[in-house]
Amino acid sequence: MNAMTPVPPTSVKATIAPTKERAIKEQVVLVLQGGGALGAYQAGVYQALMEGGIEPDWVIGTSIGAINGAIIAGNEPANRIARLQEFWNGVSRNAPLDQLWPTAIFGNALANLSTVMNGVPGFFTPNPLAAFGPTFPLGIERAAYYSTEPLKQTLAHLVDFEHLGRRQVRLSVGAVNVRTGEMRYFDSRTMPLSAAHVMASGALPPAFPAIAVDGESYWDGGIYSNTPIEVVLDDVPRRDSLIFSVNVWRPSGEHPRTLQQVMTRHKDIQFASRGKSHVARQAQIHRLRHVVRELANRLPADQRADPEVKDLAEYGCGTLMHLMRLLSPRLDGEDHTKDIDFTRGGIERRWKAGYDQARKVLAEKPWQGTVGVLAGVVIHEAGE
Repeated sequence: MNAMTPVPPTSVKATIAPTKERAIKEQVVLVLQGGGALGAYQAGVYQALMEGGIEPDWVIGTSIGAINGAIIAGNEPANRIARLQEFWNGVSRNAPLDQLWPTAIFGNALANLSTVMNGVPGFFTPNPLAAFGPTFPLGIERAAYYSTEPLKQTLAHLVDFEHLGRRQVRLSVGAVNVRTGEMRYFDSRTMPLSAAHVMASGALPPAFPAIAVDGESYWDGGIYSNTPIEVVLDDVPRRDSLIFSVNVWRPSGEHPRTLQQVMTRHKDIQFASRGKSHVARQAQIHRLRHVVRELANRLPADQRADPEVKDLAEYGCGTLMHLMRLLSPRLDGEDHTKDIDFTRGGIERRWKAGYDQARKVLAEKPWQGTVGVLAGVVIHEAGE
């Protein structure tokens, strides 16, 4: 197989050996949004990065991004593409009747009805207890329309949690504490991670039930932050980083003219998670850290030795963060049900879209340009 050809998720036997020479000197961080079936785009991006000699030192994921991230961080480099293929092939389905639906009127909503009715193999299945009605006391870990027990078995098969514990690649997955409403990142640098941590990050209510971790119940981190860039910039100690933020939801779009377009646009805005404003705020804070550092460096040596000045100077930082934001393109026929479009064709198109876009980014390498001394965060866009 030609290594420069995107590997479709159906080709589960294929493996591609990564480039041995590291192409990037900075810490490489992969940030993966949540978005259900849209996560196939992230797998395509990762394949292109790997072929380009770029392997992540740290993966941060939410929801489907946590699942993709766990598969990447929880396997040896040579096995990662095959494991991603196996996952996406397992959750995809043939849709021979799709062409029979009047998509001009209903879009893909009716074609994706089988996902709603039957769930997704290896991912989630309908919860029969939900038939008792919305007021029946099922308990926090059963109050959902589906069960994610199949995902536990899938993760156990595809993720080597012992390998993950050796911390060759750091993994952080975000989840929201149901009781406190606070975001928490389960981080392999500070704790052993298990399938429960990954499942907690993807427990989007009311579809999926909360997952218990250490006596607390957690929901999908996308409720709080679906694009957790701040985790990198708040990390201690900070390092010069090249951050690939792989976004499956479009923050900008045209004015909707139909009810279907309204629902699609609403979902994009909701789960794009105010990414631009969050990044702008983090960039402003990081620039101030550079300002503090430059001001401290301009003080006379005797003043820099003052204990109070030393304390203030510690707020300074000289690390440089290149943020490469990849935005998933709009595909023909998409609507508000695109995140449950687990048809084989839909998954293959998104995988290829991610692969093609990342290949283009790697050819341009915008992060190699010269930047000013106060530029703490340099933002690059692809697919806007």
